[in-house]
Parts: sequence; C-alpha cells; structure tokens
Amino acid sequence: MLNKIVLFLATSAISLTQYLPAQPAPKKIQIDDAVSSRLFYPKTIDEIRSMKDGEHYTVLDDEKYIIRHRYADGRTIDTLFSADWKQKNGISDLSGYEFSNNEEKILISTNEESIYRHSFVADYYLFDIKTKTLKAISQNGKQQLANLSPAGDKVAFVRDNNIYIVDLKTWKETQITNDGKFNEIINGAPDWVYEEEFSFSKGFEWSPDGLKLAYMRFDESRVKMYTLPIYNDLYPTLYSYKYPKAGEENSVVSVHVFDFGSQKTSTMDVGKEKDQYIPRIKWSADAAKLCILQLNRLQNKIDVLLADAVSGKSNKIYSDSNKYFISQVTDNFITFMNDQKHFLVFSERDGFNHLYRYSMDGKLVNQVTKGNFDIDELLGINQKSGTIYFTSTESSPLERDVYVIGADGLGKLKLSKQRGFNKAEFSHSFKYFINTWSDANTPPQTTLYSENGNQIRTLEDNKDLATRINEFGFVKKEFITIPTSDNILLNAYAIKPAGFDPSKKYPVFMYVYGGPESQIVKNEWDDRGAWFELLAQKGYMVVCVDNRGTDGRGETFKKCTYMRLGKLETEDQLNAARYLASLPYVDGARIGIFGWSYGGYMSSLCMTKGNGLFRMGIAVAPVTNWRFYDSVYTERFMRTPEENPKGYDNNSPINFADKLTGKFLLIHGSADDNVHLQNSMVFSEKLIQAGKDFDMAIYPDKNHSIYGGNTRSNLYKKMTEFISSNL
Repeated sequence: MLNKIVLFLATSAISLTQYLPAQPAPKKIQIDDAVSSRLFYPKTIDEIRSMKDGEHYTVLDDEKYIIRHRYADGRTIDTLFSADWKQKNGISDLSGYEFSNNEEKILISTNEESIYRHSFVADYYLFDIKTKTLKAISQNGKQQLANLSPAGDKVAFVRDNNIYIVDLKTWKETQITNDGKFNEIINGAPDWVYEEEFSFSKGFEWSPDGLKLAYMRFDESRVKMYTLPIYNDLYPTLYSYKYPKAGEENSVVSVHVFDFGSQKTSTMDVGKEKDQYIPRIKWSADAAKLCILQLNRLQNKIDVLLADAVSGKSNKIYSDSNKYFISQVTDNFITFMNDQKHFLVFSERDGFNHLYRYSMDGKLVNQVTKGNFDIDELLGINQKSGTIYFTSTESSPLERDVYVIGADGLGKLKLSKQRGFNKAEFSHSFKYFINTWSDANTPPQTTLYSENGNQIRTLEDNKDLATRINEFGFVKKEFITIPTSDNILLNAYAIKPAGFDPSKKYPVFMYVYGGPESQIVKNEWDDRGAWFELLAQKGYMVVCVDNRGTDGRGETFKKCTYMRLGKLETEDQLNAARYLASLPYVDGARIGIFGWSYGGYMSSLCMTKGNGLFRMGIAVAPVTNWRFYDSVYTERFMRTPEENPKGYDNNSPINFADKLTGKFLLIHGSADDNVHLQNSMVFSEKLIQAGKDFDMAIYPDKNHSIYGGNTRSNLYKKMTEFISSNL
C-alpha cells in the first residue's frame, strides 16, 4: 500500500482553553520543531494488554517497563518487568511483549532491525515473572515473529525463511521446515507484496490446543527480481529482492499444518488454481479445522475454506463477490464464535461495509449491522454474551464512534461520548475499556470507562501539549465542503493564517493524498502536522481535499475510480483549486500543491494536467506509471495492463510530461523498496526531453519514508524554501 503515514500533516489549535492563561505573542515554529523533534507529539499509552482476570491491564512505559494497572481506578499495581533490573542476560530496552496464556511468563523482543514495513528481526527473551529470570529464546542468531504456543510450553519463530520450534521445557531448538531460501522459498512469513498490500507479517498460526502449527509457504522463485543500489562503500552494493509488478507473476502460496504428535506435515487443499491470493489463514474455534481465505487474482471474489488439519481436505463455507473489488482483507475479515456454530464476516454487499452472521454450514443467519454508514473496525466479541463491539462512521464520515450490538443485530448502543475520533481497547471481560479520543483541535485524551460508557478516570490528557501549541499559536482546522462538477460535496479542511482578514488575498498550499480507500480529512488530532502550521505562520492558507475514491462514505463513492485511477481524483483536485481561486480572499494566481506517494502521483498529475492552474508543485516518491507498481495494489483497482491499457496510460504522469506548467520539485529516496526510484527517473527523463525546467532531489539509501539522521530536516527545509521562493 502506498505510504500514508510519513507525511507531517496539518494540525490545529486546541480547544482546552480552561487550562490556558493569557499568552504573549506566539512563538515561531522552526523546521526542526515541526519535523525533527517530538515537540508537538502527544504522550501515548503504548502496548496495552488486558489480563485474563479482566480486572487488570499492562502497558509498555518508556520502552523499559511493563507496568500493571487496575481497571477499577486506573492506578498502578506493580512493575512486572524493568529493563533496569540487572539480570544475567539483561537488555536495555523493549520493543514489544506477549504474555503466556497463564500469564506467568512474558516473551519480550528487543534490538529490532527492520526488514520492510511491518517485518523485522529481533532478539527474543522469555521472562519468568515469579523467579525474575530472563533467558534468550535462541543463541543462533536473531529471530523473526517469535510467538508462544497456547500452553506456553513452546515458542515458534522464523529464521532464514524457515520455521523453528523451541521446547521451553528442554530448550531444544528444532527446525520444522528445511527448504527456505532467500528470494526463492519463504516459510511462515509473507513475501514483500503480501506484507505490503495485505498488511501482515506473520504467516503461521498455533491451533487453539497448541498441538499443531499451520503455516504459509511462499514459492517466489518465478517472481521477477528488482535491484536497489546501496551507496555505502567504495563500490556500491546491490540489494535484490522479489517484486511482482502489475501483470507479472506472483508467488505461489500453499498452506501446511505441522502436527507435533505425529511429527508430520500435511498440505491443505486450496484448489488447483495457482494464480490466486491467500491473504490470511486462521484457526476456527475447532482445533481440528483451519480457515483459509482464498482471493482470486482480480480480487473481486473471496472464498472461505475450512480444511481438516490432518487430511487437508477442504470445503467452502462462504463466498462473496463484488463488481469492483473486495476491499482490503484484514485480520478481522472473519471471526469465529466460540460456540463452534457461527462466524462473523464483513461484506459491502449492500453498498456499505457491514457485519454478517453465518452458521458454520455457510447459511446466513442475520445481518448484524446495517445503515448508510461503514463499520470501520471490529474491536472484539464478548463470547459469553454474544455482544459485538465496533467503531463506525454512523455519526459522520469524518468521525469514529464506539458501539456495542447483539449478534442478532438488536440493542445497538453508542458507548463513546464525544464527537471526534474514538479508538477503544476492551478488557478481557469487556467490563472496561480504555478509549483514546481526539478531534481536529484537541490532542488525544486517553480515558478509562466502564462497559456502559461511564468515565472512571483520565489516564492521559496531554495538557502540556495543549499549553505548548497555544504558545506557538496553532490555528484551528476548519472543515468545509467543496462541490465537484457532478455536484458531489467533497470533505476538506482549511488552516488559515492567524489573524485571517477576509478582505485580503492569501496564497493557498494544497496537500493531497487521495488514494483509494484512504482518508485524510478527519475530525481527528494529527500530531505530525506542525509543518503546515509553520506554513500558516508564513501567511499561506493550507487546504486538504478528500477526492472521490477515498474512504468513509460507502462503496459508490469509494469505488467510482475503479479501472481509471487518477482520472476523477485529478478532476476533483483541479475543481477544488478553481473553487478556492473563486473565493474573494484567495489569490488565484498563487495556488500550489504537494503530495507524497499516491499524493506525489496526484500532485504530478495536477501539475501536468492542470493547464497552469498551479503555480508550483512538489511530488515526493510518486508513482508515475502504474505499470511500475506492484501487482496486488495496482490490479485491485486497475486490473492488469493487458486488460486495461488505457486505464494505465491515460493517467500516468510520464505520458503528460510535455504539459508541465509551473515550478516543480521532484523528490525520491534512492533505496525506496515500495515506489521505486525508477518512477522519478523515467519521469525526469521525459521532462528533460520535453524541454521542461524542474528541480529534483534524490536522498541516498533512503526508503519510501525518507528519514534517518538529518534527512527529514534537510527534506523539509528544501521544500519550505521551494514554497517560499515560488508561491
């Protein structure tokens, strides 16, 4: 998926005025304040884990301490682990942790080294809470995806594309796959495109009884290689990995189950078709039945298979198809009820994303949620009562609220109290939940609630940040709507300079992402956006518009860009610029646009198809030809180049280089494994041959996020100076 998280988006003034005395003149935001320091980042409560008793929870504090708290009042009970304790094999910091089922031991990760977006290798340790002893899981090199068995007697992990098991009674390490090989066979972990576009990194699952281990095997031997030069030595080194571009061969994925009793591996039946996707495997409530999700190459039909874990025989218990595409399959696409009689599944069959309940024989029991809104996330199921917890866009596409509903679709109740964005973590018993709420003008507030939504205690109010952003004069983010040429109202936000005077004319700086199934315009605090506040201090009006194709407004709005990515989105951004130019307080001759990743693609299209509407533009890490991008993402929305050549060519910036108008800055990281530098290099050559002047910056050995050391500071200084000089 094209990166949506690296941008420093606009934030806004905060509404906690009860904390704020009269202030002197606002401080000026500096580049390093905005992008290099954490000056404007809120405090968070990280790695919340509900304990089995339903009365306590733990958090990871300062990457050093695992602290236990009591739900009833939120108070600290004790410290379960501290990196400051001087164990024999002591560690300095924690990256993550996982309890054994009996909560007597903790699996800890440290010294993480990133592989791709979600994946990493690390040193894993097992900590015994009673004896306060810490022991390394393996002495034979870093591990990947270490995971405790349900009984807590084994740990499975991946190393060098093979799966290993450590018996925690004997500490014997056993390798259960042997054919793993870099760039050929991967056992227990996804390949690059699965990790990026299906958003997961662990390709194995313990059976509920801990007697079997199901795993995915990726044969990527026929996938074409992409090579990145790394400029870190006298002679550059080359990093080559498997990257399937649109229309090219993908990995062949198979599913297997290792039985610890028989010490044998069975292959699950996933049909004869090899050119398909298996976006998830998941055990049902029955430890003998493995669920396998099967998605066709076009990604418009999904089947749920239930396989016998011993024989491998499978049968289809659910199927769904869509005239466009199946929206991204997540961990919660299907959830099995503990009664072994029912499961819940997501579908957009009525035009919105809703939950449906089925019996295990594949018969629809009832639609659980319904209405002209999307269910955003399934938060959990109280298996005893059958009640279901979720967030949705029912109040507004810009907001998320927490709800509870019965499995029969009755008794829906909204638990969140304040308008804005709510994110909840429920206790194991569902007696309590910790809710993090914010709106566009209020930093996150984390609060403990009872099951009926009554507030117990505020855990973090970010009052210091509220004071700080007031001192720096952050201005309020305002929500507006902008009509399209088809009279569809697009959601947008605007940040106006402090002391805004409607009798004056202001330059406008538009930020765009705009990719399918994304959403940027939300009534939610954005802690990464001080750079846009800096631009507002410099006199620019900052505007962001969510064009057609974005999320939160149902299937028709989200999928109207199918087979023609870039067309309607560009029309909407151009129309928005014209609308803004018509406002009496906007200088229509001074409108600029900026985007990163899909947003860089959009800003490139706007600069080439805009007929001079934009005075300047910045494109960071843009796709410039959909033929260059990966198979899963691109084909989900465009099908293959062979099926849809005009869709690919009619909205690829490289084909419109001769139409570039205005000042243009093109930026890319040379080691971008996601959107390859190839995109910007080919585009720049087209611009050169078309006789177009433009500026370009390449960041050596930097990936899609372009960070590390002084990189971010340099990048944003460059962009700020470019804006100041040309807008």
